[in-house]
Amino acid sequence: MEGPNMVARIPGAAAAARMLSLARGLLTMLGLAVVCAVALPDERELVMRQVALLTASGDGAAGNVTAGPIQEREGSSAREVEQRAVTEFIAKRYRVAQDAVGTFVSAAYRAGTERKVDPLLVLAVVAVESKFNPVAESVLGAKGLMQIIPKFHLEKLLEHGGEGALLDPEVNIQVGTLILHEYLRRFGETETALQMYAGAFDEPNSQYAFKVLAERARLEQMLKQFRRTAA
Repeated sequence: MEGPNMVARIPGAAAAARMLSLARGLLTMLGLAVVCAVALPDERELVMRQVALLTASGDGAAGNVTAGPIQEREGSSAREVEQRAVTEFIAKRYRVAQDAVGTFVSAAYRAGTERKVDPLLVLAVVAVESKFNPVAESVLGAKGLMQIIPKFHLEKLLEHGGEGALLDPEVNIQVGTLILHEYLRRFGETETALQMYAGAFDEPNSQYAFKVLAERARLEQMLKQFRRTAA
């Protein structure tokens, strides 16, 4: 039976694997470069900023992140330590540069605190919607980390300069959290609010909501284990 050890016995396999990893990284960067090339002038700078963040991993290959153990820095609050733990978990799970993920996590905690929305729920929505790709765009025109469709939320984007600002992770998370907050307040429970967020109110079995809640549960379980270890 063939298994992982078979690769080591194939001549040149290690070099081929490294070349494949490099090729994938280059293709990722090429795809982002194409996005930048076709972006509107007021969006191009934001796209380039995200390219830099996404390719900031240590070995130069997009998405390859090796996160070290969480260490409590002098003067760090419990909240800051928690955010670092969440950052490392997401960076490993989604293979996104840790510096970029740290920015997203901080934004989610700020927006969640301001709008009284669970930050882990916000991050779970980001995970399902875009897998932490800040320049993601759907065929329906949904943009950024939380896949916001600009034409439905123009009034929320005015103070940020219009729909081009959705490529800024901070703005995208602020607006997405506000939308989620409004649905939570309107319907009074999380499952329906999530289905409305996805535009899938009539979806059988609330599949979207369950995907988001499952991701949130993973984050919560990780934090519980982290707290037990820290104690």
